[in-house]
This record gives sequence, C-alpha cells and structure tokens, in this order.
Amino acid sequence: MKHLFAVLFFCYSITACNQPAPNEAGISDTAAVHKETLIKTEWYDKTLPPLVDTGSTAEIIGRGFDWSEGPLWIASLKKLIFSDVPQNKIYQWQEGDTMSTLYLTPSGYTDAAPRKGETGSNGLALDKDGKLLLCQSGNRQVAKMDAAPGSPAAVYTALAKGYNGKRFNSPNDLITDSKNNIYFTDPIYGLPEGEHDPERALTFEGVYKISNGKVTLLIDSIPRPNGLALSPDEKTLYIASSDDKKPAWYAYKLDDNGKILGGGVLLDAIPLKSKAEVKQGPDGFKLDNAGNIFSAGPDGINIISSQGKLLGLIKVYGRSCSNCVFNEAKNVLFVTADDVVMKIKLR
Repeated sequence: MKHLFAVLFFCYSITACNQPAPNEAGISDTAAVHKETLIKTEWYDKTLPPLVDTGSTAEIIGRGFDWSEGPLWIASLKKLIFSDVPQNKIYQWQEGDTMSTLYLTPSGYTDAAPRKGETGSNGLALDKDGKLLLCQSGNRQVAKMDAAPGSPAAVYTALAKGYNGKRFNSPNDLITDSKNNIYFTDPIYGLPEGEHDPERALTFEGVYKISNGKVTLLIDSIPRPNGLALSPDEKTLYIASSDDKKPAWYAYKLDDNGKILGGGVLLDAIPLKSKAEVKQGPDGFKLDNAGNIFSAGPDGINIISSQGKLLGLIKVYGRSCSNCVFNEAKNVLFVTADDVVMKIKLR
C-alpha cells in the first residue's frame, strides 16, 4: 500500500543472544548458542504513538519446533501454552523458565493407526469454566480436555465432530465469547492431501459456532478461513483468510445472538503480500483493548485498526508467523513463528 513507503516509521532491530536450542522435549541444550536479528518495528500512522515499545527486547522462549501454533495465555497459571502441530504436542512456558517444556501429548490425534498430514492440536482457548478447548487437526474435531489446565492429561471430550452428518475438514482456530459460545474455522490444511483428500467430506471450508451443543454454519464463502477474533464488544467477528489467491482480513457484524448481519473484506492482503519478503497470507491474530488487530501475516505481525487501516508491522525476519497472544495486561505479546516462540514487550 502507498502509505507503507510514504510516512515516517520507527524501527529497531532486536537481537537474541546466547539462546540455547531445545532438545526433542523442548528443553534447552546448552551446547548450542544462537545469535540473530529477530524483529524490526515499523509504524505507519502519524496520528497514533507506536503501540510497540521501541525500548523493549524480543526474547526467544522456545526453539526447535516443527511448526508452533495456537498460543494461549492462561492467566490463572501465569503460563503460556502453544501447539506444535506436526509433533502432536503442546508445550508450556512461564516466567523464570529458560525454555519451554512439554505440557501435553497427544494433543490432536489420539488413534493408534498411523496418519499423515497435520496431526496435532492447532488453536487453543479456555471456556468460561477454565477448561482447555482444542482444535484437533488429526481427530478432525473441536474438543475439551477433561482435566484442569493445571494438571493436563490427554483425555478429551468431543464438542463437535462434523456438520450435517459430515466430518469437519480440520478445525484450525477457535475463540469463545462471554456467553460461552465457541466460534471456529475449518479449512483443509490438516487433511493429508489437502483440498483433494479422499477422506474429505465437506465441499466447503466453513466458519462455525457451537452454542449449547448445537453446531451452526455461519459462513461458507471464505476460502481457507484461518484465524478469528471478536471485537471487545462482541459485535464484530473478524476472520483471516490465508488463501493464496484472495488473502484478506474480513469483518462481519453480529446480532445479539451471534448471527451474521453482514460484512466483507476489511483489508486486502494482496498488496502487502506482494511486497513482503516473507510472502504468507493472514493467519492467527488477537485484538488489543482498543480493538486493534495484531495478526500474523505478510512479513510478521501486522497491526490493523478496526477500520481496516494498516497501522504498523512487527517485522519478523526469515520466518513465517502463525499466531500471537497477549498476556492479561496486554503489555506482552507472545508470537509463534515457525520453529520459535518469541516474547515481545509492548507499550
């Protein structure tokens, strides 16, 4: 977009030094030392102060994953958990840890038969009772962990397995609202052969709501629906599409019952992707207290206003980002970026 190059921007380079790489359990290996530039912040809106503290540091709190995803901050435990989808595991980190460690396995595929494709959990959330909800790619369902988050165990209750008698593709990301409704996306990414997988049952990729155990299809027209979030007043549902041909962020108005009233494209990602060094589409995202979107996408974490204006970018070098999450004070942002997980201080 034109204003990417026309306005003043603030930038800084963040270097992570002496960060040990984890072994297979995610625990640090002191024999390996890494030194690299991680991020740079660019700010495009002259009318707002930068939302990222230029004096902060970016810290790698986990390294060596196959594909980190679905970060969730559990405020009651002061703990971050996140998925490694190909490993079929969830990892954990809390202040004082040098690196992340194993939290739960298996996380998304519980059958004994070998399975190709993405097997593990992806998006994670908490319900109103504090129970862990998971998008299980391998099991192709939305599920709840029976155990409390403080004592994890790989025993799950399926909340939704399909729509109109047909199995889901591979539930990807999910959120809950104040009424304990669950919203989730169901692209084809977790199927072993993707769009043309012989086990695919649904002909579309949907956005759904689970309310009182009932599954309702909200949208079936967005290609590759991925991340999603609700506005602070829960009157707008935002959805990211990571489709190669039509990457975009969408916004839809909701009525008091969570039914779609109307909406469409909030911000077209094609111009951003075409100019990016890391050419990925929009992925997972979260909203700050002001309703600004912090979204994984082209070149890193794109900061977008609720009106669809690109405000800034936390540029992540050499890696695709999958998602991010704030702590409860929303002054720290955790970013899952391919093989690493980062902690970034905000204003």
